[in-house]
Amino acid sequence: MRASEVSVGDELPPLSVRVTRADLVRYAGASGDFNPIHWNERFAREVGLPGVIAHGMLTMGLAGRIVTDWAGDPGAVVECGVRFGRPVPVPDDDEGSLVEVTAKVAKVLEDGTFKIAVTASYEGKSVLGGAFARVRLP
Repeated sequence: MRASEVSVGDELPPLSVRVTRADLVRYAGASGDFNPIHWNERFAREVGLPGVIAHGMLTMGLAGRIVTDWAGDPGAVVECGVRFGRPVPVPDDDEGSLVEVTAKVAKVLEDGTFKIAVTASYEGKSVLGGAFARVRLP
C-alpha cells in the first residue's frame, strides 16, 4: 500500500480469524503465559469466567493482522494500542471461536502517518476497546 492511495474513511478488507484451544497452547508456549484461565476449564469457571479464554495479547495480535496485511509490511506499523474489553471464550472443539475484525483509516496525522481504527468482535460484541494502529506508508 502506498500513502498516495489512502484516504480517510477507507475501509480495510475485513478479517475473520478462528481461535482454537490448539492456538492457545501454541501461544502459551511462545509467550510463556501459562495462566490456567487459558487452558483449565474448571479453574476459569471458578474465577468467574465463562470458560477457557484466549490470551488478550493473542487476540490483539490476531486483530493487528488486518493492518499488517493491508499495509503489506509489518514494519509499517509504528505504534499500536488497545484496551481489553471482553474475553473471547474458546470452546474445547475443532471450530474454536470466530473473531471478526474490521478497520478503517481514521485520520492522517501531522507526521504523515495514518491512524487506523480497529474493531474486533466475538458473537457481535466488541472484545477490544480503542484499538488502533499508526502506520507509515511509502
